[in-house]
Amino acid sequence: MALALQWQLQLPLPLQSRPPALAAAHRRQQRRLLAPVRHAPPLRARCCAGAADDAGKTQAAARRAYPYDEIEPRWQRYWEEHRTFRTPDIGEGLDTSRPKCYILDMFPYPSGAGLHVGHPLGYTATDILSRFKRMKGFNVLHPMGWDAFGLPAEQYAIETGTHPKITTERNIARFRTQLKSLGFSYDWDREISTTEPDYYKWTQWIFLQLLKRGLAYQAEVPVNWCPALGTVLANEEVVDGVSERGGYPVIRKPMRQWMLKITSYADRLLEDLNELDWPESIKEMQRNWIGRSKGAELVFSAVDKEGHDLGATLLVYTTRPDTIFGATYLVVAPEHVLLSSLTSEEQRAHVDEYRELAARKSELERTDLQKEKTGVFSGSYAKNPANGEMIPIWVADYVLGSYGTGAIMAVPAHDSRDHEFAVKYELPIIKVVSPPNGSCDPAEAYADDGIMINSSSTSSGLDINGMLSQDAAKKVIAWVESNGFGKKKVNYKLRDWLFARQRYWGEPFPVSYLDDTNEMVPLSEDELPLTLPELDDFTPTGTGEPPLTKATNWVRTIDPLSGKPARRETSTMPQWAGSCWYYLRFMDPENSSILVDKAKERYWGPVDIYVGGAEHSVLHLLYARFWHKVLYDMGVVSTKEPFKCLINQGLILGEVEYTAYRDSKGRWVSADSDSSLIDCYQEKVPADKVTKVGDHYVLKDDPNIRLNARAYKMSKSRGNVINPDDVVSEYGADSLRLYEMFMGPLRDSKTWSTGGIEGVHRFLGRTWRLIVGPPLPDGSYNDGTMTTEDEPTLDQLRILHKCIARVTEEINETRFNTAISAMMEFVNAAYKWETQPQSVTESFVLLLSPFAPHLAEELWFRLGHRQSLAYEQFPEAKSEYLEESRVVLPVQINGKTRGTILVDKACSEDDVFQIAASDEKLSKYLAGKGIRKRIYVPGRILNVILDQQKART
Repeated sequence: MALALQWQLQLPLPLQSRPPALAAAHRRQQRRLLAPVRHAPPLRARCCAGAADDAGKTQAAARRAYPYDEIEPRWQRYWEEHRTFRTPDIGEGLDTSRPKCYILDMFPYPSGAGLHVGHPLGYTATDILSRFKRMKGFNVLHPMGWDAFGLPAEQYAIETGTHPKITTERNIARFRTQLKSLGFSYDWDREISTTEPDYYKWTQWIFLQLLKRGLAYQAEVPVNWCPALGTVLANEEVVDGVSERGGYPVIRKPMRQWMLKITSYADRLLEDLNELDWPESIKEMQRNWIGRSKGAELVFSAVDKEGHDLGATLLVYTTRPDTIFGATYLVVAPEHVLLSSLTSEEQRAHVDEYRELAARKSELERTDLQKEKTGVFSGSYAKNPANGEMIPIWVADYVLGSYGTGAIMAVPAHDSRDHEFAVKYELPIIKVVSPPNGSCDPAEAYADDGIMINSSSTSSGLDINGMLSQDAAKKVIAWVESNGFGKKKVNYKLRDWLFARQRYWGEPFPVSYLDDTNEMVPLSEDELPLTLPELDDFTPTGTGEPPLTKATNWVRTIDPLSGKPARRETSTMPQWAGSCWYYLRFMDPENSSILVDKAKERYWGPVDIYVGGAEHSVLHLLYARFWHKVLYDMGVVSTKEPFKCLINQGLILGEVEYTAYRDSKGRWVSADSDSSLIDCYQEKVPADKVTKVGDHYVLKDDPNIRLNARAYKMSKSRGNVINPDDVVSEYGADSLRLYEMFMGPLRDSKTWSTGGIEGVHRFLGRTWRLIVGPPLPDGSYNDGTMTTEDEPTLDQLRILHKCIARVTEEINETRFNTAISAMMEFVNAAYKWETQPQSVTESFVLLLSPFAPHLAEELWFRLGHRQSLAYEQFPEAKSEYLEESRVVLPVQINGKTRGTILVDKACSEDDVFQIAASDEKLSKYLAGKGIRKRIYVPGRILNVILDQQKART
């Protein structure tokens, strides 16, 4: 009765200690009686509503594969009450002689929608790795927090009139509950939110350090301004000229903004990529974003159509100075500072109209190679310094004012963008590079190196004809430098980071401006944090001024050093700010005196495994690397890079949607019909009405009608979002975890299938029944297990250790789907055994625990253990059990292979011959025959030489 009472009290561990012998005797008694004291779950302790109600609950329990709804809440309570996954601080019992492993998820933005089943994919992977590393003897740091400032919360607040702090806290609470329901082993004692003043105090502190080092400055720059949202948007927040959130028009306009000089670290950001264990595709994206290139800056003099000097010179950056003789026109960006002076009166109206259109596009749209190039003639010309010829100056939005000099020399014969533009506007195309083999498509631009042609001028004295491209480029650079027409130049696509937003919900800048001189004055560090004021009205002002201007009492201040009246900065930092350094705060979340303790940072840094979506491959990772390098230069951190290994998990797409077509008369039209489907209307078909034929899906009732089948990214607008709460309720958290890992390789995109999760749920049920036994008639289960004290057989040990070896390797290589397959194979084999030795079962439960921790903890407890298995040693595969004991041996008769036999490696020659002689296929060659000689090579071959004389008779 004590054990039953224990479960009624919801205590997951026994109240008394049992000696091993007594525990074993107890289990044997259970197996004999088959009717032991069983678990009395909390739900049943409260069920007093009558027999009918009990019967309904019993039937529902019988339909489950195992009682996950009792097991999972029980162990989640235990982990929380015992702080099982708390990582002690240095000085609080952490053994720093042990190896460490810092495993981190890209922390989420807590939206009101909560989690969908795509979110736990990466979280489950990091949890498996964290549990595995703990069991391997590592000190593991596995924290969770919230990236909670930003535009979505502010927009929701504006729409509903609810303060963003309230909605953020509510969303965080929901996310936290959902994550805990999935059994993730986070150290919740280290939880942080970027919106807490104790946290953003140090974000502001980092900004002040950037300011001291000249890495933060103010400048008037063209920005993406959204009047409806009342804020500046980053390039990635603008799609097709409208805001990603809300779809409001966005224009380009100059504004005075805070900038961070990330370009000062461009070379280091580029070079240090080589040291990182990151996907090569992600490193290449960062290299392209930084865009380091070597070339020349050339000077072109501007003239009017008569050739008169306009008194302006255009600086042009090019990576191909060797092609200077092929430059047939120049292109300047619509925002180029000299454009007004370069525009003729005849063309001014056209240029102004074009500039207005270009201002509505984001930089990403303007540089899209797939979009048709547009432009307008400025009315002015430039002199090519190589040959003195006048070439027209055009304005086109595919050139950006923020890249290079904001102007390019166009060589349409050898650049695809320039070629497309020249063909459209009928501009000259002069070929100056010939391919080494002499052949190329005359209708396409040839962009590779080659041999220079049409590249000499007697007037300038420059002649590079017949030279190789690289040698010609060097000669052109030397010529322009000696003649004052330019210089050698290294350039970057990377621009300084626009670091201000006209929003309320963000970190305040710790600076103010003196009223009398407008001088910017930083706050002293002991005044931090500068907290965000409470505002009832945080809607856009409509004037371009940030919402913080409405907090007049907060804006008006006194400079403490001079005593003069001043006003605070009313822009706030972008959402990227808080996520640039959060991984450091997890190492030391309670420190109020410094950003991070040096000893803790030296032990835990850098992050060993960082898991998140590829959508953050450039900006977040690049910004975090930049801040980390600044902190490294300051001596705050001891490593050059923040994230040692990066893993990008794939997307989980919604369930496959099947679409059929009907014509105007309502008749089905096959998707592969020769007739046009334009006039047909689409109709979604339920999955139970669909069948697969070959590689295609068709209607069950009419296999001639082929359907379109496609899975889409989960979104509320499509209505294909799967809520993990529903999955946990129906199948359990362990089933969800296991299914997301079993769907396919972690890095690949996968399609959700409810049928798939039913399969892994059945596997967990089979595992439960293998160890615990079948359910009783009322749907409940025996207490304890069906294991025995028997010594495992050699075959059982081989099966177990092969499973251990495979699961260990697959976890190390993050091939979680094949690790699960190995465990499924083990369970299939174990069902054929006459007994289940406890030592084998315990090892398997430990293997299973990183994947299905709730079920494993329950089984571990039922196997007689008093403590959580979270820190038990992960099983080690023993080599003596991994070698195959039997081999397939070829058997030859007179040198000719006649068959094979299966024998133990240790078999003697006589035993091997007896096995061969009794083999049905081989016996006909040996029966009644005289044996002259036997040649046996153990493990390789048996060759029987017959006595030829007896063989003939």
